[in-house]
Amino acid sequence: MEIDKLMSMLKVKKHLKVGIMGGTFNPIHYGHLVTAEESLKQFKLDKVIFVPTGTPPHKTSGVLAEAEDRYLMTVIATASNADFLVSRIEIDNMETSYTIDTLKRFQEIFKEKVTLYFITGADAILEILTWKNPVEITNLYKFIAATRPGYDISKIEDLKKKLYSHPADAKDHIFLMEIPALAISSTDIRERIRTKKPIKYLMPEGAVNYILKHGLYS
Repeated sequence: MEIDKLMSMLKVKKHLKVGIMGGTFNPIHYGHLVTAEESLKQFKLDKVIFVPTGTPPHKTSGVLAEAEDRYLMTVIATASNADFLVSRIEIDNMETSYTIDTLKRFQEIFKEKVTLYFITGADAILEILTWKNPVEITNLYKFIAATRPGYDISKIEDLKKKLYSHPADAKDHIFLMEIPALAISSTDIRERIRTKKPIKYLMPEGAVNYILKHGLYS
């Protein structure tokens, strides 16, 4: 997504609420899309920007498809939703992708006209202490942590105590969001492809066709 498209969003309202959904999207699936849509509605976001990771700072399990393939699959999967955008901001960056650097770059683009919400899974946010500058990032930006019904949130509450001196600060920065219990993961999809099991209805048809056409994860 080009910078001019980002800037055009600022002409709509004086202030915007924008969700940033980062991840390898290796590959993207309906779990990602449901999480983005729920964030959009529950938090009244104006847009959700998907940001495929370029060079992830942590090792990934299994085969990591080329960044361009993951970007194109994300574009295909989100094309039908006008509230979803996809950014090349990380995959065009040759350096390791750190969330705090990406969010700061978006903030520089939008300046004070946008409040940024980083959308991720509850399991991922439990690892935030291993991220670059975890205390700084969780004080500068807001986080939406997606959980499934019945998820044990006690570890999230323990994490908040480590990150914030005052409970009120945590309430203003880390939000839990319950989503439908979709037991879909990129790891499982890659394994199903490797073992020649069906992946139809686990992800958008266009992304499925892209994987089959280019022989990804086989």
